[in-house]
Order: sequence, then C-alpha cells, then structure tokens
Amino acid sequence: MPIRIMVVEDESIVRKDIERSLEKLGYTVVGTADTGEKAIEKASETQPDIILMDIMLKGNMTGIEAADTIKNEMEVPVVFLTAYADESTLSKAKVVEPHGYIIKPFKEIDLHTTIEMAVHKHKQERLVKDENEFLRKLAKFKDTADYLFVKHKGRLLRVRKDDIVLVQALKDYVTIVTEKGNEKEKFIVHATMKDIVTKLPDRNFLRAHRSYIINMDRIMEIDNYNITLKGYHESVPVGGAYKGALAERINLL
Repeated sequence: MPIRIMVVEDESIVRKDIERSLEKLGYTVVGTADTGEKAIEKASETQPDIILMDIMLKGNMTGIEAADTIKNEMEVPVVFLTAYADESTLSKAKVVEPHGYIIKPFKEIDLHTTIEMAVHKHKQERLVKDENEFLRKLAKFKDTADYLFVKHKGRLLRVRKDDIVLVQALKDYVTIVTEKGNEKEKFIVHATMKDIVTKLPDRNFLRAHRSYIINMDRIMEIDNYNITLKGYHESVPVGGAYKGALAERINLL
C-alpha cells in the first residue's frame, strides 16, 4: 500500500509541484493545507502516514506550532520543508522532534529518501513504545500468571513460562528460547534483561550470567560452571558474580 502523505505549503505553485513529485514517486497525496490551522483539521480528517510541513506559513500559526499539535494529538510524523536553514529556525524546529528536514529547493531523490527514512523511523518508534507498554502491563502478573505474551510478526503469542529454556541478551533486545514437546522457537523482543527478570518467577528462573537467564528445571549438567540445558544446543556460562546464587539454588548431594 502506498504511503499516504499530506502536504502543508502556503505557496500554491510550490504545493502543486510537490504533489506532482510525490505522485510520480508512487506516493498518495491524501490532503493539502496552506495554514497551520487547516493542517491540524485536515490531518485529523485524513490520518496520513506522514506530513510534509512548511515551517513558515501564512496566518497566525507557524508550521512548527502546527506540527507540535499534530504530533501530540495524532502521533503523525512530520518532515519540515524550509528555505531557511539558519540556526535560529532549526533550533525552534528541533523542539518538536521532527522526523526530518528538506531544504528548498530539493530534488525528488531527496524527497524520496527523507520520506522513506522518516516513515521507517516512526514505525520503529511505535513498535518500541507498544512493546515497552505491553511489558509494563505484564509486570503485575509475575507471580500469578503461568504465561507471557510475546510480540512476534505482528501478533501476540502466548508462551508458557515453563516452556522457556533461557533468555539471552542482545544489546537492546533479548532472545527468548522455548521448547514445547519437540518444537523449539526463538522470539526476539525489544527489552532489557532487567525487564525480563521482573516477569519471570524467582522459584523457576535464575540470572546465571549478565547475558543469560536460565530455567532451573531445564538444567541437565553443570561442568566447571558451564551449564547444559534441556532444549538448548550450546552450554551456558555462569558469570563469576552469579556462581554463589547458583550454588545456593541447586540440590547438591
């Protein structure tokens, strides 16, 4: 589906030229406006994927003010169009955190690149925001629920905590490895190890390393502080700071 764009520009000739360029690039123009007030009204009506907003508009409202209202009320990303690249204008524009700038006059390749990057950035921001909000809501079920919901390919999948073999940290993400019967799966979630620890019951799970949380019920063997887990093909190292906690938890004869 083509990206749906709204154009806010008070010079009609420039606005028409932008519309032609956008249509030539394969985008859909869902609306236009020539003032900040009309831009807010039109954005509410059309719900575009992105707005190209001239900073300097006629009327009582600047493009910066209109963009601020639109982002707060509708969370629509805005790319500023401006012929003014001076530091004062850019400083004012930065406050509303636009998803890009295009300096007039511009080429179609600049328009295309900026739009694609802005839409992608906005989608990633929404994904992170949704996942973080979902993780916060799940926190209260730590001790009562025996499952988690994991976002995977646009869906929320129910995962039993008992089926979790381990969790591995990967910078800003974690990999959750599960095994149910003979089926093994991996889920990559935008979260920190600290987030995950709050969701898993202490009686079943242990932080064995700064990069690993393991399911204690899955331990098959411990060899020189390298753990073999049922359902995982590699050994998991035990970090020095976590050896004491492991020693206290295992049932040693």
